Amino acid sequence: MAQLLQGKAVSGALNEHLKQEVLTLNGKGIHPTLGIIRIGEREDDIAYERGAVKRAETVGIRVKQHQFEQSITQESLLAEIEKINRDDTIHGVLLLRPLPKHIDDAVICGALLPSKDIDGITRQSMAGVYAGDDSVFPPCTPKACMEILDYYGIDVAGKKAAVIGRSLVVGKPAAMMLIKKNATVTVCHTKTKDIPSICRGADILIVAAGKAKSVGKEFVHENQIVIDVGINIDEEGNLCGDVDFNAAEPIVKAITPVPGGVGTVTTGILMKHVVEAAKKQKQ
Repeated sequence: MAQLLQGKAVSGALNEHLKQEVLTLNGKGIHPTLGIIRIGEREDDIAYERGAVKRAETVGIRVKQHQFEQSITQESLLAEIEKINRDDTIHGVLLLRPLPKHIDDAVICGALLPSKDIDGITRQSMAGVYAGDDSVFPPCTPKACMEILDYYGIDVAGKKAAVIGRSLVVGKPAAMMLIKKNATVTVCHTKTKDIPSICRGADILIVAAGKAKSVGKEFVHENQIVIDVGINIDEEGNLCGDVDFNAAEPIVKAITPVPGGVGTVTTGILMKHVVEAAKKQKQ
């Protein structure tokens, strides 16, 4: 039976640390504040926003919500982002995406101040991740993967790691973060030949394939650590990961469950970045 890398324990430890950090900053007259930008009424956006607000309240972070109609023009949205950029009381910004089709995602992301980009969506933040620059904030999901590895004392230095997925949101930044931790990394994608063989050769496997239960027992081995980033709905209507948990769990050394794994930690990383952004603004 594999060790379950539960996100709840990681999240709880993060919460306690952040509560103390926020109290210390409050004592200096600094009130870490998250700005949330939501366009339209997508149910998943509303749910994520609700969860972020609740998590912020738990650790004492203030929230300013900016909600706009689905029909907002790109020019109007840019003007609103400029106002948020100038608002010194907002330290970090969460932009809920995808944006409406009539709005250019790259233009909007590029308009946000990198210093307030707490989810790694600007080009400057992305470049910083690839350069190993700690002054920028990486995307929260791959950072949550690293947080889980750190919490459970899993040292990746000198280990072979495989990442399934090459998106800018998870796959590529996760690979860069593993390299920074001195792992040797292979990135697998839809054109990679014999992915199962590559993955079986890895000590650490991070899966962001975007397809439910697509990673089965032929991808894993008994001494492997598996981090499953996927969030999907299976044929029975249940939440599941990209890894076939029932097939992999009896084999591997340790694995994150879905739900209860990486997703549980991601919002905590967002709050951690808000606090760090508040500290940097003060400095």
